Amino acid sequence: MYQPRHFAMTDEDAMMAVVRAYPFATLVTDGDQGVCIDHLPLMVEQTSQGALVLRGHIARANALWRLGEGEGERADAAAIEAVAIFHGPDAYISPGWYPDKHRHGRVVPTWNYQVVHAHGRLAFQRESDWLTSHLTSLVDRFEAGREAPWAVDDAPEDYLEGMRRGIVGVELEVTRLVGKHKASQHKPQEEREGIREGLRGDGRSACDAAVLCGDQQR
Repeated sequence: MYQPRHFAMTDEDAMMAVVRAYPFATLVTDGDQGVCIDHLPLMVEQTSQGALVLRGHIARANALWRLGEGEGERADAAAIEAVAIFHGPDAYISPGWYPDKHRHGRVVPTWNYQVVHAHGRLAFQRESDWLTSHLTSLVDRFEAGREAPWAVDDAPEDYLEGMRRGIVGVELEVTRLVGKHKASQHKPQEEREGIREGLRGDGRSACDAAVLCGDQQR
């Protein structure tokens, strides 16, 4: 990823905040058939050894997990390098929002965005207990706050077992995080204020507008 110094994210906590806030990731792997791209939510967990792990699942019909096919219930694929890409807020930035547009007109549009790449080693899980724990964590997070949250236990066990047989767990042990926050940080404050107001006028939330005009990372 092209990484100008003034756009580089160096704070791991800030990068992890993006991963948690935007969990629907693009997972990129390079296998025998070439580059493979999948899209799935990934939950952040920390192992007892302190390793950072991203966990999700794919359909058993997805050939991706065959990259790590091996003996037993757990098929390790330690040699498989992968990257999970997490996309934060992004927006087209209109030159009409810049004060200099009215002064001399020498302005052009740009696109501001935030993104984090989680590099790591990929493994796959087929054990029923692992899948149940993962699915419970996933559902509990996204059902939280609902008036009548759905729980995994609400479905009949025989139905759940059939559904579990149709998926394979994905586990990415993170070895490196690379983040980029392009938000006009190198521009004058009045230009950034113009971007903030323009984004709010376009209906963006106050939080997104603050991120995309460089006032905060997340």
